[in-house]
Amino acid sequence: MTDERSLVRRAEAAGPVLVDVTPYNAGWGWTGLRVLELAPGQTVSLETQGNEVLVLPLSGSAVVRCGDDEAELQGRASVFTAVSDFAYAGRDREVQITIASGGRFALPAARAGRSLPFRYVAAADVNVELRGTGSASRQVNNLCTPETFEADRLIACEVLTPGGNWSSYPPHKHDEERDGETALEEIYYFEVAEGPSGPGLAYQRVYGTDERPIDVLAEVGSGDVVLIPHGWHGPSIAAPGYDLYYLNAMAGGGPERAWRICDDPRHAWVRESWANQPVDPRLPLTSAPPARRG
Repeated sequence: MTDERSLVRRAEAAGPVLVDVTPYNAGWGWTGLRVLELAPGQTVSLETQGNEVLVLPLSGSAVVRCGDDEAELQGRASVFTAVSDFAYAGRDREVQITIASGGRFALPAARAGRSLPFRYVAAADVNVELRGTGSASRQVNNLCTPETFEADRLIACEVLTPGGNWSSYPPHKHDEERDGETALEEIYYFEVAEGPSGPGLAYQRVYGTDERPIDVLAEVGSGDVVLIPHGWHGPSIAAPGYDLYYLNAMAGGGPERAWRICDDPRHAWVRESWANQPVDPRLPLTSAPPARRG
């Protein structure tokens, strides 16, 4: 059985590399994530090699250079204050990130076959939607999803959940290539709002089937990561008093870049109950205007 010890990774106590997930050290084929904590004026260079990569400010701002292309990322104070702009670099490129103000930067990545051009997306152009209702209400920032942004394999989005709510719910999976489902590895990177007495907390559940067992029920805090190689996952639980943010990075080797999920049949009925409940009035938590979707 795959268990919590191998799938939950705690943030490094000191930077600059807080998170470093690669296909090699995750034991899978496609998806990676690095999170960097960088000082004002610091410059970081990286080669994308066979990967496509986003440069996403979690806090702070930066200038990203890729060959003759350049993008000034305005960024944000934190993931709880605004939707951020971001940059995309395709495979086999050299990228230089110069930090204007110190901060934390996420680099979700996926192995790629095609080499696509460098691009910049302004915060105002990020598709923001509200999903669910009642205590399952959450905000989704569609950064690099099949419907909103062209990429080769990478799928990435942000989810913000008000304190006391559940998201990634009902529990669902995407680990088979079949009608209505695609096979995608997934990384959850968490940040939790602080309270008056210090850091907040949240919880993540992952469970499998008799044929492919997996069992995780983990307390998570800011900087922690949960890997989802397969199985049902959800809920992501925001404890009362502490808003929850997570970044999802996904990729797979199927014939189509698509996010199609299968709800756990025991809990799928929950979606039907949403029609009679209002969206949590605390949403949206951040500044971009949302589009409404059920």
